[in-house]
Amino acid sequence: MTRDDPPTSATTDAAERRAVPRQTLDGPLGGNVASRQATARALAQAESAAAVVLVEGISDQIALETTAGVYGRSLPAARIVIVPIGGAHAVGRFLTWLGPRGAGVRLAGLCDLAEEEIFRRGLEAARVGSPRTRTDMEHLGFHVCHRDLEDELIRAVGIAGVEALFDRQGDLRSFRSFQSQPAWRGRDVDGQIWRFLRSSSRRNLRYARLLVEAAAERGTLPRPLDAVLGSVWAK
Repeated sequence: MTRDDPPTSATTDAAERRAVPRQTLDGPLGGNVASRQATARALAQAESAAAVVLVEGISDQIALETTAGVYGRSLPAARIVIVPIGGAHAVGRFLTWLGPRGAGVRLAGLCDLAEEEIFRRGLEAARVGSPRTRTDMEHLGFHVCHRDLEDELIRAVGIAGVEALFDRQGDLRSFRSFQSQPAWRGRDVDGQIWRFLRSSSRRNLRYARLLVEAAAERGTLPRPLDAVLGSVWAK
């Protein structure tokens, strides 16, 4: 085909698919610059993926990639891409691009309990499925954390296990100082840990990996992490 030839329908479709991620990123995507960059990198890989897992943020991406690693599985070799979408409200756009009317890859997802209904509506709007219950969502490959990722990991590792991990990482003194703050003094320890992890984005991302590894050592990996990857491995 010469430069002056009209594009075929196939090349037009390919060009449109490449443009969609850029348009998505130009939209009201949540998060900071790092989040948008992570989304852009994942979307670039998603164009040639066999399966895509949609997650709300980078910590979820790290947790799932770490989960695959502890099982000795290679996501790139399996052509599985974890895409942080910058918040649950963006899920409809991503499902539309990747779903039956888009790239046609195998799809899965992970969300917090508070965002379950948003994901359910997104699946229906993108014609990926019509889930009415959580079991319906799981049959489609979409799984819900008990509360959120941090809560799942804290329960998997246990309070004593998390504090031991803080100690090994040199963060226990900071955590004890946090516990003594008036706003958090006397609260449940699991709630204190949850807030301490989320009070720093850098800490949250680092412990997404460390807590998954700790849970794997105990044989207590959270079910949603296990299940969402299980739904996209090639049969």
